[in-house]
Amino acid sequence: MPNNFLANNELMAAIDIGSNSFHLAIARLDHGEVRKVASMSEKVQLAAGLDDNNVLSEEAQQRGLDCLSRFMGRLESVSADRLRIVATNALRQAVNADEFIVRANKILPKPIEIIAGREEARLIYLGVSHTNASSDKRLVIDIGGGSTEFIIGQEFEPLLTESLQMGCVGYTKSFFEEGLVTEKHFDKAVAAARKEILAISGSYQQTGWSSVVGSSGTIKAVRNVLVSQGLADEQEQITYKGVKDLQAQLIKIGRVEDIELDGVKEHRKAVFPAGVAVLRAIMKVLGIDTISYSDGALREGVMYDMLGRFASEDVRDRSVQALIERYSVDQGQAKRVVATCQHLFEQVQHRLGLNGEDADLLRRAAYLHEIGLAISHSGYHRHSAYLLEHSDVPGFSQVDQMRMAQLMLNHRRKLKTDGFEQAKMIGGDSLVYLCLLLRLAILLHHSRSDHEQARMTLVVKDDTHWQVSVNVDSEDYPLLMSDLNDEVEQFAKWNVALSVGSD
Repeated sequence: MPNNFLANNELMAAIDIGSNSFHLAIARLDHGEVRKVASMSEKVQLAAGLDDNNVLSEEAQQRGLDCLSRFMGRLESVSADRLRIVATNALRQAVNADEFIVRANKILPKPIEIIAGREEARLIYLGVSHTNASSDKRLVIDIGGGSTEFIIGQEFEPLLTESLQMGCVGYTKSFFEEGLVTEKHFDKAVAAARKEILAISGSYQQTGWSSVVGSSGTIKAVRNVLVSQGLADEQEQITYKGVKDLQAQLIKIGRVEDIELDGVKEHRKAVFPAGVAVLRAIMKVLGIDTISYSDGALREGVMYDMLGRFASEDVRDRSVQALIERYSVDQGQAKRVVATCQHLFEQVQHRLGLNGEDADLLRRAAYLHEIGLAISHSGYHRHSAYLLEHSDVPGFSQVDQMRMAQLMLNHRRKLKTDGFEQAKMIGGDSLVYLCLLLRLAILLHHSRSDHEQARMTLVVKDDTHWQVSVNVDSEDYPLLMSDLNDEVEQFAKWNVALSVGSD
């Protein structure tokens, strides 16, 4: 984790690889606030390139890659450790997302993070809450190209987050694909959206809110049209009556290419009716009369989240603590393993080319390696891996969770050759090394005692030859040496020759 807080005037940036649009925002820190200094946005419509089997077409991939190449021309003044690149619903859905990501990562200075729907919702709320400060309990709605996020939060804390599989690009393909805008098309789109929203309406109504804020392109465009036509309220908020009137206008126009409304840009015409249908369904099901607009959204949230990481206020550590409490982890044992992991890591970090992010990953995995015990002792490492990979864990990308799951999966029992290939594919050599370091740390604490005095020294002669030794003061020394000698065979399966000795 970086030790230095982001200096005033230092640039930071976020790229949002959305289902409809790609966005780049560049900002500087000004007395603790993120001030945007430049932005770019392109309608790539990645989701429109998904076929019925969720295969992303070559044409859509190329549109995305061309856009990212253009973004790179604006990022010369931003260092890679001050940049985050997040991808949302289209790449969550694409079965060949890895193909696009490999190609994109050759263009970009930082790897793409595919984020889960609820993580997207959390980051959107972070962007809105910092852009529009309020102490109200608020409902935030963000209609994207492939999904719509709903968040109830107060001040800077999200209380309830959800992501539904409905967006203006997806609904255009399903209900308005021929470019016709009829009452029948609207009725089908609104009915489909209402069905999705009804699944969450009960819990959201129960939690309640005092105001509603919308963000991103669809809601911005609707608001602009209603303001230009005098159909917004005195505070220039979207009204339910205004949305109904707008739907009627679109039906009267009849075709997307004939839409000529102040506030709807040329590139948004094709997806605008679908966005209006989703918005009308949301307001109807949740009983919303007015919605205000926030200019802050996902990319602003990504930058504020990044700012928190620089300031050692990392939401990922809060998430780890929440998992520890949820699954009743033995915190004494977890802390013992964490301390030994850090001790081993420091001894070999430079020799193995590991960095601060690797240290954070190992530390968090050490805290969580036993969460699977909440399900069963038998094969608990597999339960730990499943929970880490498939839970909604705020702050973590899907790749982060897959890496954590690999550490869970390989921290005990026999190592497998195919496990080595999988770990290397997901996290490269560094993840392989972290798995082995975690195994050694856990071995040292099999007695689960605070009184043990054994201390481990690790020397890496080269990437494939490690030498471990322990002092002889511990009463568990014979058992520990036996365990370490058993590890020699396991390490060999992952192409590391382990030598075992004593101090």
